[in-house]
Amino acid sequence: MPVFVEVALPVPLRQNFSYRVKDEQQTSLQIGLRVKVPFGRQQLVGLITAITDSCDLAPQQIKSITAVLDDAPLLPESLYKLTLWAARYYFTSQGQMLSQALPVALRKGLDASPQSIIEYHLTEQGRQLDPNVLKRAPAQKKLFELLLETPLTQDELTTQALSKSALKALQDKQWIEQKSALITHDLSWRHKLQMNESPHKLNKQQAVAVSVLTQQQGFHCTLLEGVTGSGKTEVYLTLLETILKQGKQALILVPEIGLTPQTINRFKRRFEVKVAVIHSGLTDNQRLEAWRQARVGEAAIIIGTRSALFTPMAFPGLIILDEEHDSSFKQQEGVRYHARDLAVMRGHLEDIQVVLGSATPSLETLQNAISGRYHHLELSERAGVAQKVKQGIIDITSQPLKAGMSASLINEMRMHLDAGNQVLLFLNRRGFAPALLCHECGHLHECDRCDAFFTVHQGLNEICCHHCGNQYAIPKQCHQCGSTMLMGHGLGTEQLEQELVKLFPQHPVVRIDRDTTRRKGSLEQQLQGIYMGKYKILVGTQMLAKGHHFPDVTLVGLLDVDGALFSADFRAPERFGQLYTQVSGRAGRADKPGKVLLQTHQSDNPILRDLLQRGYGEFARSQLTERQQALLPPAWHMVLIRAEAHLAQDADAFLAQISQLIPQSNELEVIGPIPAPLDRKAGKYRRQLMLQAKNRQQLQTVFEQVLSQIERLPESKRCRWTIDRDPQDLM
Repeated sequence: MPVFVEVALPVPLRQNFSYRVKDEQQTSLQIGLRVKVPFGRQQLVGLITAITDSCDLAPQQIKSITAVLDDAPLLPESLYKLTLWAARYYFTSQGQMLSQALPVALRKGLDASPQSIIEYHLTEQGRQLDPNVLKRAPAQKKLFELLLETPLTQDELTTQALSKSALKALQDKQWIEQKSALITHDLSWRHKLQMNESPHKLNKQQAVAVSVLTQQQGFHCTLLEGVTGSGKTEVYLTLLETILKQGKQALILVPEIGLTPQTINRFKRRFEVKVAVIHSGLTDNQRLEAWRQARVGEAAIIIGTRSALFTPMAFPGLIILDEEHDSSFKQQEGVRYHARDLAVMRGHLEDIQVVLGSATPSLETLQNAISGRYHHLELSERAGVAQKVKQGIIDITSQPLKAGMSASLINEMRMHLDAGNQVLLFLNRRGFAPALLCHECGHLHECDRCDAFFTVHQGLNEICCHHCGNQYAIPKQCHQCGSTMLMGHGLGTEQLEQELVKLFPQHPVVRIDRDTTRRKGSLEQQLQGIYMGKYKILVGTQMLAKGHHFPDVTLVGLLDVDGALFSADFRAPERFGQLYTQVSGRAGRADKPGKVLLQTHQSDNPILRDLLQRGYGEFARSQLTERQQALLPPAWHMVLIRAEAHLAQDADAFLAQISQLIPQSNELEVIGPIPAPLDRKAGKYRRQLMLQAKNRQQLQTVFEQVLSQIERLPESKRCRWTIDRDPQDLM
């Protein structure tokens, strides 16, 4: 009797595909196995979502599957359910969502659970050698000495950056041989948890938080709202101890790779267990290895960024999202899922605790905590001896500025530096200057593909568009009038760094932004230099604002906050409040008192005053009330449809058609089509259509009904379009 399978493939078509199964492949079929199948001219790897004995297609239309890749499903049932739920919620295909949930190596068809690995050993001949024979070949000598202690696997060679040519040279001399070793899993941590250091003493608020969290059984979602420096990590560590002692694993999600080295070290210092790390900076094989360790239960703690959310755990016990407000938990291309929302759903499906921690919780989470859907715990005082930060506003209207710094900021910096402390200056613009200006005719050089100006990068000698990546050498003459008097207009981190070196020649400056941290390991080196006190002045963009603990920083200066206060995005005040609170939280974290200075032309701006006088907690609650009055998220729920096309009218016509399809009412409104805030990007015009509904379920039902009609619209062929559920960024 013929057998057919439905396969979810990583293609944007919202459907699954039917294939025939050959007789010899039928024995081990299960839902959730990976199969290799012909699709058009290529071979794709997909997952089986159903097994049937009949198929509606004509026999000549059905192809057979090429190979079955697994003996058992890769994802546990809870994660399989989560991906299917997410595919429906984010209006994407099951195949695309399922492929998000697997490491890249598995999407390419690699073996998910190999039985053996290759190890490199010294041969008998090699063992009898004196390492000094190799003193002229340092790379070979280093490798040889490591192998004297213990055999090494392929992965260990890569992670320790040992030279491949040295390996080959030693193999050619027949001093090294390859052997295959069986893979064993060490689960001893589940029976006896070893601690490397004794826990710190908790203050009263931390102790209350820990006792509430450790008493909860089953699924609970808790918001841990603690001011910066209040010791949230210590609460996580104490809670983790309880979970690990029960023999259960914990998944910890952090927003940025930059934060991971510091976080990982704290967890490794405390517990003698295997910590698996998953983020985009690793190779495909390293990520697959971490995924395997988590899946069999060998890794007790899994730390990772957004994509680590889908890592299977053999013994699930706890999910923690640190800095839950961070916008990098939302994926901005491909499947636009939000790791925080899916983490809560995963906790629900696996019946385990979820803890969301932040000093500046997002309004969505705050709303859930206030309405009682989440538990709410607060830490309102800084841990240890750290004191509250002093804040001040410098009004820079009509004041002379030196590279964006006012005289009073420079004087304040001098005082702190002379006292032997570190100073952090925050400017959220990388590059030398945000625009190139002609001094004679006033022409600003604009990107030819976007509605945006070129940023000048002097170190790279180029002008570059930060929206589409378009770049050219810095022109010698003005494109408009031919004058050679071109100058950077505005201020970027590169220019600020140059000016600081001139102003404070005796105090070393470090700049941390996407340009200076491109090379692997460079961010860790720079952060290490800051901790060691090698640098006295820190200049940086958002990368410096989050979660770092710099004990010697006593002054934080925000150079340009006016740009952040005015924006087309309704989330701008919330973002600004979070950014300001996070940046100022880097000051005075140890026993030295800290100070934060804010330069602005808007010294009486109500948003600014509200934030400084009442702090983020009160400010966020008043923002919530404003959003409810304006019928904006989180009070109402939103879906954003974006369309881009070479001709603006194509995108407009398509979105206008969609708005006709959707039945409007008091509880569901459609806004648009309207141009996106950045109207033209990479040569295409961008339009958007917003759907807002009071009830989440109603929005889901209405949109699901019209989705198939939208896909059949002839206009949809003339533009690229995407659906963004709960959008975080309206640009």
